[in-house]
Amino acid sequence: MSGRPGGERPPGAARSRSEAPLYLDHHATTPVDPRVVDAMRPFFEVDFGNAASHTHRHGWRAEAAVELARESLAGALGAADPREVVFTSGATESDNLAIKGVVEAGAGRGDHVVTVATEHPAVLDTCSALEKRGVRVTRLGVDAEGQVDLDALAAAIEERTLLVSVMAANSEIGALAPLEAIGRICQERDVLFHTDAAQALGRIPLDVEAQGVDLLSCSAHKVYGPKGVGLLYVRRRRRSGARLRVAAQLHGGGHERGMRSGTLPVPLIVGFARAVELALADLQGEAKRLRELCDRLEARLCEAIPGVLRNGPREDRLPGNLNLSFEGAPADALLTQCPDLALSTGSACSSARPEPSHVLAALGLSEARSRTAIRFGIGRGTRGEHVEHAAARLAEEVQRLRSAHG
Repeated sequence: MSGRPGGERPPGAARSRSEAPLYLDHHATTPVDPRVVDAMRPFFEVDFGNAASHTHRHGWRAEAAVELARESLAGALGAADPREVVFTSGATESDNLAIKGVVEAGAGRGDHVVTVATEHPAVLDTCSALEKRGVRVTRLGVDAEGQVDLDALAAAIEERTLLVSVMAANSEIGALAPLEAIGRICQERDVLFHTDAAQALGRIPLDVEAQGVDLLSCSAHKVYGPKGVGLLYVRRRRRSGARLRVAAQLHGGGHERGMRSGTLPVPLIVGFARAVELALADLQGEAKRLRELCDRLEARLCEAIPGVLRNGPREDRLPGNLNLSFEGAPADALLTQCPDLALSTGSACSSARPEPSHVLAALGLSEARSRTAIRFGIGRGTRGEHVEHAAARLAEEVQRLRSAHG
């Protein structure tokens, strides 16, 4: 590395065994920002009280910190009232609480949920669990860019539909949902609209009022915050004026307006709010930088490797997301040959499943193409030299794999 400006490694040069792999999997999780760690530290060491302890200073200070974080996060989402923010352990719990909670609370009025075939397993598996209880679920297909047909969505809503759940940004192909249009459809039919915004928070603008969202799920660890904390935004009142009710899934203390019992993780909540604050401070600038790096990575790969195919949208996609198939190079084998690159073949929550990605299958891609797909998640720590290194290493190993398989 000597002799190069800033000690940069030549493109394609191997990383030493002592070095951590180059991290390009920011959709799975993100490193905690040091400024977030600094914000959390006092609530581990000094202000360590239980936010539900109302008889002494430790509890008061913890509660004040939680409420300050709640106000900050509500503002980041465009929520009208901080009390609409319910803290959870993460987006998976939030998805479960939103979907099961709405269905159980509305059992006398309806028994139908509408969602999309490309949703995260936290939504799809929750819907499958509800089907075993007799709930009807409609899973809508998508086009080649991962977009649901809005006319089909409107037609799927019926008299006994309780909820529509469509993710804001797809975790595998980065497709962005037209939240405002979906919210308008749901509002016109007095049906609740839930969105899993785990990938969207801190990467694209969110405004639950303007976008007509009634329930929104997200996690801190996708936005350079700590693992183990998330939130569910729950609008206090439906558009009709009636109270929006969500049946609790955890019982034992009645915390969080009775929707989610459990001692609040004060340090994590403080870190969550700080992480989102930092992400929003340069939302547009960082989005532009990530898009440029994605375009640069794709260009380098296409220049060096014939038979590179993009999966999902080209334009209207999540900043930092790129999903590509490399013909003749199975993704599992390719990643095994590149231990110096931290990449994935899809959602971290479904990586243990041997079958091809359900998202790519929903796009109409063949199993062969799906099995050669790699998801790139470029993030805050990614630089131009990292993109060049990744492109060179992948080009080298794709050619090697193709040669080995004749």
